[in-house]
Amino acid sequence: MRAFIRHVLHWLIQRLFRVRVTGWDQPIDTSRVLIVANHASFLDGLLLGLFLPVEPLFIVHTSIARSGWFRLLLSQVNYLTVDTTSPLTMKKVIRLLESGQPVMIFPEGRITITGSMMKIYDGPAFVAARTGATLLRVHLASTEYSLFSRLTGKAPRRLLPQVTLTILPPTHIPMPEAPMARQRRRLAGEHLRRLMQEMSFAARPSQTLYGALCDAIALHGRGYRLIEDLKQIEYSYQDLLKMTLMLTRLVERATPEVTEGQRIGLLLPNLTPTVALIFGLTARQRIPAMLNYTSGSDALQAACDAATLSVIVTSHAFVEQAKLAERLATLRNVRLLYLEELREQINWRDKLWLLGNALWRPRAFERPATPETAAVVLFTSGSEGKPKGVVLPHRALLANLAQIRAVIDLSQNDRFLNALPIFHAFGLTAGTLLPILSGSGLFLYPSPLHYRLIPEVAYDRNCTVLFGTSTFLGQYGRFANPYDFFKLRHVIAGAEKLTDPVRMLWSEKFGLRILEGYGTTETAPVLATNTPLACRFGSVGELLPGIEYRLLPVSGIERGGMLHVRGPNVMAGYLKVDAPGVLQPPESECGPGWYETGDVVEVDADGFVHIVGRVKRFAKVAGEMVSLETVERVAQAAAPGFAHGATSQPDVARGEALVLFTTDATLTRERLQQQARELGVAELAVPRKIVPLASLPLLGTGKTDYVTLKRLAEEV
Repeated sequence: MRAFIRHVLHWLIQRLFRVRVTGWDQPIDTSRVLIVANHASFLDGLLLGLFLPVEPLFIVHTSIARSGWFRLLLSQVNYLTVDTTSPLTMKKVIRLLESGQPVMIFPEGRITITGSMMKIYDGPAFVAARTGATLLRVHLASTEYSLFSRLTGKAPRRLLPQVTLTILPPTHIPMPEAPMARQRRRLAGEHLRRLMQEMSFAARPSQTLYGALCDAIALHGRGYRLIEDLKQIEYSYQDLLKMTLMLTRLVERATPEVTEGQRIGLLLPNLTPTVALIFGLTARQRIPAMLNYTSGSDALQAACDAATLSVIVTSHAFVEQAKLAERLATLRNVRLLYLEELREQINWRDKLWLLGNALWRPRAFERPATPETAAVVLFTSGSEGKPKGVVLPHRALLANLAQIRAVIDLSQNDRFLNALPIFHAFGLTAGTLLPILSGSGLFLYPSPLHYRLIPEVAYDRNCTVLFGTSTFLGQYGRFANPYDFFKLRHVIAGAEKLTDPVRMLWSEKFGLRILEGYGTTETAPVLATNTPLACRFGSVGELLPGIEYRLLPVSGIERGGMLHVRGPNVMAGYLKVDAPGVLQPPESECGPGWYETGDVVEVDADGFVHIVGRVKRFAKVAGEMVSLETVERVAQAAAPGFAHGATSQPDVARGEALVLFTTDATLTRERLQQQARELGVAELAVPRKIVPLASLPLLGTGKTDYVTLKRLAEEV
C-alpha cells in the first residue's frame, strides 16, 4: 500500500509542480551517505523522499512530528524523530551512518524566513567529518515561493511553482585539526556553511541580463513597484519594461551605424531610464559603455578611443546640470544623441508596436545571445593611470549577483539606497542590478556627494540596505541624525579601505556594523565580503563561492602575496587605448583566464582575506618596500577626522621619498613619529614632507585621485 501511495504521490506532484531533477547523474554509493539540503518550505522533505535517487532516513524534530498533517506526509518516507537539544542526537545519527543507512538532514534546522540560507548548525558537519561519510548536497529551487513556505511581506507566492532539485557532486568534510572537540566541531560547521553557499551559487540558472529581467517580471508580477529616483515616481516592472523597449527602439533607429556586437556610450546619471537602456541595449546586442562623467576631457576621450565609441547617449538636462558641455565639446569622432530629442520622435507606429505587441511578448525582443556575450563595458577608475575598458559578459554579472545572494540574506522586503554612480562596478552590480533582479525596492540617488540629503532619503524611504565607500559613509555618518538609519539592516563598504574611525562612528552613533568587502571592476566587482554569518574586523571577509585564488610572492614584500583569481565573475577582457576595440582576455602568471588583481593580500587559517597593500601603492625607500597605505594609517591615527593621501617622489639619495597630503594643517612629523612608535610601525614609513590641502582630490567613485596627488608631489 505504501509503495502504491508513493507512486501516486510521485505522479501527482510531478504533474502539479513540474519537478525537474538536474545535476549529478552518476551512481551514488549509499553505504555511508549524509544528504544535506536547503530548507525552503514544508514540502521539502516529501520532495526529497520522492525524487532523490537514494531513499534516506530523514532526521525530523519531535515538534514537527507531533503535527497530524506532517505525520501523514512523513508516513511516505523513513524518518527518525529527535530532540536537537539532546547531546545524544548526533550519536544516533553517527551510528545510523556507520551501519550503512543513508541519512537526510536539513543543516539549517528550520525553514528559511528570508528566502536565503539561515544559520548552519555544526552537528551535521561534525557527523560527516567524524564518520567520513560522503556528503551529498541537494538544492531545492522555487519551493520558497509555494504556499507551503514561511516567507512573509512582499514575497511572491505561487500556487504551483515549477520546482527544481539540483544534485551537486559528492564531497567530504575532513576532520579539522584542532586541540579541542568544540573547536573541531566549529571548524567543521564553517566548512559545511561554505559548501552550502557554494551549492546555492552552483544552482544558479544560465541566462542573460534581459532574460533575468523577464524572469523577475514573471515571478513578481508586472504591477510590482520597485524602483524610484529623484523624480519621486515609483516605477513598476511594467513601467521599467515599457521604458526599456521604447528607449532601446529609439536609440537603435537613430544609430544605424552601430551594429550587433558594437558599443554605445552612455553618459547618464542614476535614473530609471539609464537602467532601462542598459537592459534594452544588451537585449539587442548593442553593448552599453558606461562613461564616467566626473572624469576630465582626456580620460573621457581615452575611454571613447579604447571602446571605439562613435555614439554617446546623454541628456540636455544632465549636461547642463553637471556642466559637461565644455568637456563634451572637446571629444573627437563622437556623435551625441540626446534623450529629449529621441522622445520627440515617438510616433503612432512606435506606440502601436509597444502596446500591441512588444509589451506582451517581451522575450521576443531579445536577439539570440549566450552568457558569454558581452553585456556592458565599464572603465577602471584611472586612479593610477589611464582608464581601461573592462568588458563584462552576462555570465560575469549574473554570477556575481548569485555569489552575493549566496552569502548575504536579501529579500523582497528590503529596500536599497544606491547613490554610487552606475558607471562604477559596485554601483551597477550590487547597487542596481541586485535589487532589480531580486525584487527588492531600489531608490536611485544621482550623487554620493550630497552628505546631508542622503541620510534624509534613507530615513524617508525606509531603506534597509546601503552601499558606499569609506569616505562617503564617514560623511553620511557625520551629518546624519542618530535615527536616520534606524531601518538599515546591511551597510556594506567597498572600493577603498574602511577606516577605523568610520567603523567606530557607525557603531557608536547608529549601533550598526559596517560589513567591509573587496573587489575590482574586472571581477564584476565583488571578490570577498564580510557577512552576518562570517565577519572578522580588519579583514575584507571570505572569498565568494566559485572563486579560485593563488598568492604569488612579491619581491621586497614579506607578508602575503600577489592575489590572482579565476572564476565565472571574471571579465572577458580589456579594451585599451593602445589597441582600440581589441579585446585582450585576462591572463597572468597562473595562466589564461586568471586575473592579477595588483593587490598583495594574506589569507588566514579561517579563509578571511586581509589586504596588505596595492603593489602600485608601495614605495622603495632606502632599499625597503614601504606601504603607502601604512603611511596613511599612521596619519589617520595621528589625526583622526581628517583626510590623508600618501604618495612618493623621486629622491637621488634614497631612491624614493614619501609625501603625505593631509587636510590637517597642524599635523607635524613629530606627531607622526610618535604615532608610528605606538603602532609599531618602522620610522621609515614616516614621511619627511607633509603638504596641507583644503581637500584631497577625489574620483567620482569616492576614491582618492592618486594620479593628481602624484603630479602634485612632483611639483613640491
